[in-house]
Amino acid sequence: MKYMKFSLYRNVLMVVLAVSATYSCKTTPKDTTPWVNLFDGETLNGWTIKGGKANYTIRDKSIVGSTVHGTPNTFLTTDKMYGDFILELDYKVDSTMNSGIQIRSNSYPHYRNGRVHGYQIEIDPSDRAWSAGVFDEARRGWLNPLTNNAPAQKAFKQNDWNHYRIEAIGDTIRTWINGVPAAYLIDDKTASGFIGLQVHSIGKDKQEGTEIIWKNVKILTEDLATYSQKSTVTPISTKNQLLASEISSGWKMLWNGKDTEGWRGAKLDEFPESGWKIENGILSVLASGGAESTAGGDIVTKETYGDFELKVDFKLTEGANSGIKYYVDTDVNKGPGSSIGLEFQILDDAVHPDAKKGNHEGSRTIASLYDLIKADPNKPVHAIGEWNTARIVSKKNHVEHWINDVKVLEYERKSEDFRKLVAESKYEKWPNFGEAERGHILLQDHGDLVSFKNVKIRPLN
Repeated sequence: MKYMKFSLYRNVLMVVLAVSATYSCKTTPKDTTPWVNLFDGETLNGWTIKGGKANYTIRDKSIVGSTVHGTPNTFLTTDKMYGDFILELDYKVDSTMNSGIQIRSNSYPHYRNGRVHGYQIEIDPSDRAWSAGVFDEARRGWLNPLTNNAPAQKAFKQNDWNHYRIEAIGDTIRTWINGVPAAYLIDDKTASGFIGLQVHSIGKDKQEGTEIIWKNVKILTEDLATYSQKSTVTPISTKNQLLASEISSGWKMLWNGKDTEGWRGAKLDEFPESGWKIENGILSVLASGGAESTAGGDIVTKETYGDFELKVDFKLTEGANSGIKYYVDTDVNKGPGSSIGLEFQILDDAVHPDAKKGNHEGSRTIASLYDLIKADPNKPVHAIGEWNTARIVSKKNHVEHWINDVKVLEYERKSEDFRKLVAESKYEKWPNFGEAERGHILLQDHGDLVSFKNVKIRPLN
């Protein structure tokens, strides 16, 4: 009797296990994605340490990063660069740490002595809980925090393994944490770079040797449309928008990305009726074949500015010429030619003949103070058809020109050296050239197709 009961129990158990196995197979299909492993489980082949001196070791087929006192942020980076991809990995982090996954990141000698910079998918075990948000390491700061995404904030598992999925396709970055949609960012600052695993720097009050562990690091770079997943998160676009850090620092949009509000023709009361185009959040001066075109002509801000910091993204076409002028007085030179002001030169140095002209050879090259001071020849300029970022800082007559986050020249307005340069240039006929206390910001129509976006200003007075 006991044997019959045991036999019956065994048969029922086998049926239950069989049904369970069948159900499990149906609900958890095998992943057929053609993943490529970035970590072989045994060595760090294909990876290089950058930035600091934190420790990276291998334990149980996982990468273990541990903190070290007295060193900056450290990154274990792929030797290979990646543009569009889908990345998945698992990590477990000490609750006292901060970390992140770098994507489309770079390290250049000309940028902060090689400092690693670029998009970072945050790992944040603090009460803030912004894990899987998007931070711009060593550049712009937070791009897509998880302030308004409570489900993603709650998805993080403290002192346990967490799973990230990161899709970087075109200008769109989307993330998931443990299957929950987290960030959805539209931003085109950087198109490609390495992937990196961060061990954050620690203060003297923090315990050395705290760990973060990564495993199952895999990537997909082909046929992404087939494997890309939909996200229910509302996209955040940085195009013609102020970042939270910029708002708190006093930045303002100088062009709203939609219409001509705040701008007029340099020699007109209103915006030019032709010669300029606004489309998809991009402001373009059209090609007209003229040297300093009368098709549309220069445009200026209706407001004037004294001390300021200005940022403008611009894109050149082959052989194009344009410029960003500042401290412009539109009452000077009402005749032919461009309005008078100091100019951040925009030029295709490789093709346009102006690159070899100027008061000093090279003083008409891109990012130079036009006809007066040549920009550093080692300036980082992106290829024709790609976006560059101009930055001009003017405070108490000290002026700096930056391009793509690198300072390429500086000078003192109203100084004897400055006045000597003016006296030797094409501007010598204009009294007190470049010395106005306030002036308009100008975008130049030089007859060539050049585009602008993300035009922002921060008054400093």
